[in-house]
Amino acid sequence: MRNAVRNTLPNTILDIQGLTVAYGGIQAVKGLNFQVQQGELVCLIGCNGAGKTSTMKAIAGLLPFQAHAATLKSSIDLITLPAHERLKNGLALVPEGRGIFARMTVLENLELGANARLQTGCPQAELNADLDHLLTLFPRIKERLKQSAGTLSGGEQQMLAMARALMGKPDLLLLDEPSMGLAPLMIEKIFEVIQQVHQQGMTILLVEQNAHIALQLANRAYVMDSGLIDYEGLASELISDPRIRETYLGQVPQ
Repeated sequence: MRNAVRNTLPNTILDIQGLTVAYGGIQAVKGLNFQVQQGELVCLIGCNGAGKTSTMKAIAGLLPFQAHAATLKSSIDLITLPAHERLKNGLALVPEGRGIFARMTVLENLELGANARLQTGCPQAELNADLDHLLTLFPRIKERLKQSAGTLSGGEQQMLAMARALMGKPDLLLLDEPSMGLAPLMIEKIFEVIQQVHQQGMTILLVEQNAHIALQLANRAYVMDSGLIDYEGLASELISDPRIRETYLGQVPQ
């Protein structure tokens, strides 16, 4: 199904209608329509160059875009909102490539993630409690709080990037290719944490090249191709769809 416009449901946390992203005259995203509901884990899958990362960067405010509507939490217009204001309003991105501050310590990176909350008067005791909780989810970074973030392994840096975003207590967490460049064992650990965070109530929009593991975790999925959505539906249905299995999961239908 390509880009069917739908009505916004009462618990819609992100509503995107007609999203277009262009690079120097080349359209990477061509009028995308999709929604994320409160409490869902929704994944965007597709081949390289499908426009997934461009979509995430546009939502986060890191790329200019055009849209008929781009609304967060039913009332916040993302079209005119700067990236830092999107963060303050509950939208956090863990970017492809992690984006940690390598010369800062692990703890300083985490404290930076809570900066917006601190500026709005969040009590330090609450921030400390949230930090303690996150360190139980990411015990590997708990052991490395005083290390420079650049000395961490790739998997540990990904954990730090996720923990830093979660320190802001977002309403919607955007995860862009969290498994990229990681060993299989570390990928397994990363997705265990993603599943746990989601089960604790976090709403997540996930872009992931490993379509099989993304569909196993997600409630719903959108399949992108050439800047458009080709298929959408329940992840449990798409993972067994012969077309999806053959094209994106590397499994030839019997």
